[in-house]
Amino acid sequence: MMEPWTVYLAGEIHSDWRREIMNAALDLPVRFTAPVTDHEASDEIGVHALGPESQAFWKDRKGAGINNARTGTHVARADLVIALFGEHYRQWNTAFDAGRAAALGKPLITIHPEAHDHALKEIDAAAAAVCREPAQAVEILRYITTKN
Repeated sequence: MMEPWTVYLAGEIHSDWRREIMNAALDLPVRFTAPVTDHEASDEIGVHALGPESQAFWKDRKGAGINNARTGTHVARADLVIALFGEHYRQWNTAFDAGRAAALGKPLITIHPEAHDHALKEIDAAAAAVCREPAQAVEILRYITTKN
């Protein structure tokens, strides 16, 4: 039996796209990891662990350092990264994760609407595939994890 692939799901945390991918891939030899998707927990970890801050910049800096340690470790351990850029929200974290994956030589699949094509052209150029829907990424996962 083939060793399971570890797939890191980078991207916005405000929709259920990760669950959609995981449910569609239940029969595949894949293990998923992801950023902390509890927005408040992610934002508050720095001050929770290290103490309060009076300035938002330093509060964010503490949390970002801890979250980057976690995210960077998961991306480094991944066999593949899927990065979803949704239609809403600023997606700097997703772009950073995709860039980290590319810098580490990790295969990358992006998912985003056509309207983002120009803005994401450099990231897409580093990707093995550019999808419009999560279901397309699952079909790619099915192919790469099950075909001999």
